[in-house]
Amino acid sequence: MLADAIRSETWRLSKNRMTVFWTVAFLPIMGLVMEVLGNLFLKANADTIKINGKAPPELAQVLAGGPLRVVESVIADVGAMANPVVLLFMLIGAATLYSGDYRWETWRLISARNSRTNLLLGKVATMGLLVLLAMAVLLSGEIAQAVSKALILERPMSWAVDSNAAGRFAGLFGLSWLAIMQFTLIGLLTAVATRSLLAALFAPIVVGVAQVFSPQALAPMGIGPDDWIAVLVNPATAFGYLKASVIGGLAAQGLPDQALLKGVVGVALWVLWPLLAALAWFKRQDLSKE
Repeated sequence: MLADAIRSETWRLSKNRMTVFWTVAFLPIMGLVMEVLGNLFLKANADTIKINGKAPPELAQVLAGGPLRVVESVIADVGAMANPVVLLFMLIGAATLYSGDYRWETWRLISARNSRTNLLLGKVATMGLLVLLAMAVLLSGEIAQAVSKALILERPMSWAVDSNAAGRFAGLFGLSWLAIMQFTLIGLLTAVATRSLLAALFAPIVVGVAQVFSPQALAPMGIGPDDWIAVLVNPATAFGYLKASVIGGLAAQGLPDQALLKGVVGVALWVLWPLLAALAWFKRQDLSKE
């Protein structure tokens, strides 16, 4: 049963406290510490770091006495949650979860108790729950950072929101979760194909870097960054189109033709093909000598 596989994987992962710490807790803790220290430094040295009596524009904006829009700040942070730093730490959990049974040679001990499809999908579902937990903790950390900034810099907090705030938050949160999962599914396929934890950790990074430079590589072939091929090669562009559609306003007005369709197809492609390839490979795999 798939439910049994999910319960088993979540229980095993809960016992791996170091993996959970680095995947879930480290970034929010460090982010809050750095935010508090940075704001304390700014408050103590606001006069000394000015140039000709004027602060740089970025510093002036931080030190401005206007209200700090907490909810809008959090929504913006949620939309950018699938950033390279977060993805790197999520890979720690993904690589451990997806390749652990190869490393400890335990696949052959558990594969007789459930179908291979359920066993692998159980790992994917557990990773999805881990990402949700990590994002919830990150979100709590972002709120704590915003509140600490307001308190230290003595700025009033505004919790006002517009009518579309809930929809934008839900849409951006879901897209960030899906973007993180899409990135870790490359690690799943790599783990199944190579049986290596290090390969599962580094292969998604290599693929991600290659996708960043894909527009420059395709440009000499006459393929623009908004063409179908470019979007299908680079899922970050597809996610960008979907996020702009969720945000609306000026962000959505600047989208190219068929942007929403390209975004949906591009995201679906990069979510489904690594997952289906991993399942197909795993079903044919000899686990007697892993």
